[in-house]
Amino acid sequence: MSTNPTYIVGVGITRFGKQLETSVKDLVREAVGAALKDAGCEAGLLQGAYFATAGQGSIEGQYMVAGQIALAAAGITGIPVVNVENACASSSTALNAAHMFVASGAGDICLAVGVDKLFSTDKEKSFAVFDGAWDVHQASQQMQSLMDLAPDVKPPADYVEPGKRSVFMDIYASLARLHMQTFGTTQRQIAAVAAKNHVHSTRNPLAQFQYPMTIDEVLAARPVSWPLTLPMCAPIGDGAAAAIICNEAGLKKLQQNRAVRLCASVIRSATDRAATEYERHLCHLAALQAYETAGVGPEDMSLAEVHDATAFAEIQQTEALGFCAFGEGGPMAESGATTLGGKIPINVSGGLLSRGHPIGATGLAQVYEMVTQLRGEAGARQVENARFAIAENGGGFRGVEEASTSIIILGKQ
Repeated sequence: MSTNPTYIVGVGITRFGKQLETSVKDLVREAVGAALKDAGCEAGLLQGAYFATAGQGSIEGQYMVAGQIALAAAGITGIPVVNVENACASSSTALNAAHMFVASGAGDICLAVGVDKLFSTDKEKSFAVFDGAWDVHQASQQMQSLMDLAPDVKPPADYVEPGKRSVFMDIYASLARLHMQTFGTTQRQIAAVAAKNHVHSTRNPLAQFQYPMTIDEVLAARPVSWPLTLPMCAPIGDGAAAAIICNEAGLKKLQQNRAVRLCASVIRSATDRAATEYERHLCHLAALQAYETAGVGPEDMSLAEVHDATAFAEIQQTEALGFCAFGEGGPMAESGATTLGGKIPINVSGGLLSRGHPIGATGLAQVYEMVTQLRGEAGARQVENARFAIAENGGGFRGVEEASTSIIILGKQ
């Protein structure tokens, strides 16, 4: 593939949250329109589009040509439209494809958009979206193997098993218990992540939740799957996000002074590894590849957006991205180093935990935050002198890790 430089010249996002009266088409129209306006780009200049959704088929029955349908409602027709599904990493995968499209010279200006509407009057449909994001043929065997990972770490004696929840909360809870057993990570350290992200989201007017929480409040909340309580788990949501990507030729047609350099975009899939071989975690390997491609390292990052589907996941990804040694993510979170104003601010948007998680839109929501930060336009949540930003976005599950991951590094022009 060509190594031609690529840029993000426009981003758009909707508010995340419960929007029962708003359609997928409405959300896409809003996010794409905002991205085009931000880029100073007419829709007629687009030469391709990559459309991401993970839950629309399950919720609405639009299993095929979802992008062609939604984009036509936004006035975008005729160009190649490719539908992308990669579980929670769907829209970051769409961005990767758009990046390759313009880098190769197949086109000069391309759209990536992600959307999902996960709230439904039928709650069973909302929960069912996640059931297909791992090996459905081995579900019971895989869950048992995960539950057996940390036999020495058990819930308190008075713990009462809660009711229905996403299977992914049990998956993350099992991985959290293994981390606790291996490194001594505490429930309070996990709670510190959730409290931080709730505080961060009070500075994000588009976040699903906009109220602060203390560590003690997080710990006292309703249990979901021990050691995780409700504020430690990302909510479902409705929303969309979009980005306009171009190469040098495309940049000459648009607002060059608003461009952000796409320094690296890496997609990797899970391998078969032992659960405690953290140095072989697919996100760590993808991060190393992305750093090498971009010619930077973790010490150069001004901020990070990571896939905190649970608060524990942020601890794991802090380590995988190289911001601390494996096993030190918990103490790092508790120290305040990952808060706004700290050594490496993580999820200043509020993250999945508090900004929200309409799964098909999440990767591009991270990109929206990074672009906004690198432009110096993040207002009350602005990271001072932001130069480089990194995002980790995971999708699905296989074995002992995410089935797919995306690492994106952006740099200020």
